Amino acid sequence: RACAVVPLQLSPQLISSNRDNLIVFQHVKIEDAYNAWSATYDSDRNRARDLDQQVAREELQSFRCNSVLELGCGTGKNTALLARIGDRVRSLDFSAGMIEKARARIDSPNVTFEIADIRKRWPSDDQAFDLVVCNLVLEHVEDLGFIFAEGARVLSTGGRCFVCELHPFRQYQGTQASFQSEGETAQIPAFLHHITDFIAAAQAHRLSLLTIKEWWHEEDEGKPPRLISFMFGKQT
Repeated sequence: RACAVVPLQLSPQLISSNRDNLIVFQHVKIEDAYNAWSATYDSDRNRARDLDQQVAREELQSFRCNSVLELGCGTGKNTALLARIGDRVRSLDFSAGMIEKARARIDSPNVTFEIADIRKRWPSDDQAFDLVVCNLVLEHVEDLGFIFAEGARVLSTGGRCFVCELHPFRQYQGTQASFQSEGETAQIPAFLHHITDFIAAAQAHRLSLLTIKEWWHEEDEGKPPRLISFMFGKQT
């Protein structure tokens, strides 16, 4: 049967549906999908989001930084943590809807929010940050090489780059970011990156792998890891 169209104010020709009632955005901007999702992102059931917040806290709470660049801040679920560990935090997202929610959620004088597309040159000077943080973003970015090239550019010598993403094993099974709208499931376009793709792209730009960890939600027993995290360091 025909599917209801998710209200993104997009041309119907750009949206396809299948018999399983799944709406797939094939030729639309990913930020438009996230703008639509921003209204319910924090209240939707989302185990990857919740686990990512736990991972960020466990991996980063002991850090102390002069400056932090957050890529894909979303509604600010990790921004409060970064505001505690960094003297200055700059949080970017390409979704105006997500940024609006983050600004309403985070009231810290050391945090600034900015709409930016990280697939293009980042709005930052060279060597301006001690820590770059990127959570649940890179599945929507095709060119990992560009991301790590920019990460290496904006990081100070000895700086750290923390990445936490949906585990490729989950993607192999067909899992990707999706949300409910008017009783239908909207699935956001994603790119598959293997574990070695992350490592190779980082090392090609003088970011050495320091740690790699796999993460399960408490309900994931017997299943593949839900998330994978990397800590890279900028070589001298």
